[in-house]
Amino acid sequence: RTLYKKDRRDFLKVLTIAGNTFKEAIRDRILYNLLFFALLMIAISLLLATLTVGEQSKIIIDVGLASINIFGVLIAIFLGIGLIIKEIEKRTIYNILSKPVPRYQFIIGKYLGLLITIMVNIIIMGAGLYLILIINELRWGHDIFNINLDIWLDIWKAIYLIFIELMVVTAIALMFSTFSSSSTLSAIFTIAAYIIGHLTEELRLIGNNFPDSFMKSTINFFYYFLPNLDNFNVKGKVVHGIYVSASYISLVTLYGLLYISVVLLLSGVIFQRRDFK
Repeated sequence: RTLYKKDRRDFLKVLTIAGNTFKEAIRDRILYNLLFFALLMIAISLLLATLTVGEQSKIIIDVGLASINIFGVLIAIFLGIGLIIKEIEKRTIYNILSKPVPRYQFIIGKYLGLLITIMVNIIIMGAGLYLILIINELRWGHDIFNINLDIWLDIWKAIYLIFIELMVVTAIALMFSTFSSSSTLSAIFTIAAYIIGHLTEELRLIGNNFPDSFMKSTINFFYYFLPNLDNFNVKGKVVHGIYVSASYISLVTLYGLLYISVVLLLSGVIFQRRDFK
């Protein structure tokens, strides 16, 4: 019973930190600016579709999913790098750590709070994409109730994997913010990790063909250390109607969760050893 009460208190502490992080995030102007431009890009896809003959829905889905991905990443990076750094700059970190809150709980709470923020924005952007698709169907006099349900389901599959990718990117941004005192450096590191994460296969090929053993080992290290974010990219398959199996989604989700667990563990170790005096 004592252990249960302790676990319950720890869980409530994490939820409290997550709730406060969510409240702080939704007050950030950059969040609304990015959300506005994401919805604007999704709306513009309707205009782009009118400039083509046929396949309008494919263009809307392609542009819409790309907008959700890009602006979701920007939200994850710009809010993620500030989770710890803002607390240090405001000097509120001293007040928080003076309370009986272990640092690992602080990290997990911050991470969960930002995930809730990202999830809400992803749902809003996804709803915006569906709305534009419905408007496009009505414009051409189509019955929206006769739309292929597989297409609607595949769109949510793509959005779901985008969210898993953003979970990974957020964890990386948080990790960099635990040891860096500069928002600029954290942003550069996270953006670099995101770009390289989508080029891991090319990185592996470069490493295998590199003559110098040291450079080859260095490139291979980054290949195994950084996540293969291209695993989460099924936008092209969804646009062209290629089936995305449930087993693939499950494996990719497991891969993402395992990587997130390792990154958060590393973040906790770094943050635990950091001296704020």
